[in-house]
Amino acid sequence: MNEEFGPDFITVTDEDGNDIELELLDVLEHKGQTYMAFFPAVLEGTEEESDDYGMVILKSIQENGEELLSTLDSEEELTEVYNLFMETLFEDEE
Repeated sequence: MNEEFGPDFITVTDEDGNDIELELLDVLEHKGQTYMAFFPAVLEGTEEESDDYGMVILKSIQENGEELLSTLDSEEELTEVYNLFMETLFEDEE
């Protein structure tokens, strides 16, 4: 991922109608599916150790010809993809 121009941010709306700003961390393809890892954008005064500051993993889906982001379907899928992202992120540190 090229960070020459700085990080990428997106805003998503949760099921309660709240807007959440996310910073794109990484993208990977797995079993024909595109997954994206994000961290919530840190607002001034927010502690990074809070429950609101953890990795968010979403997948890209097509619905009515439009690309949307969706939560993962199962705990098993989430665990598998999370582990893949962690391997990739720690590879980059070496």
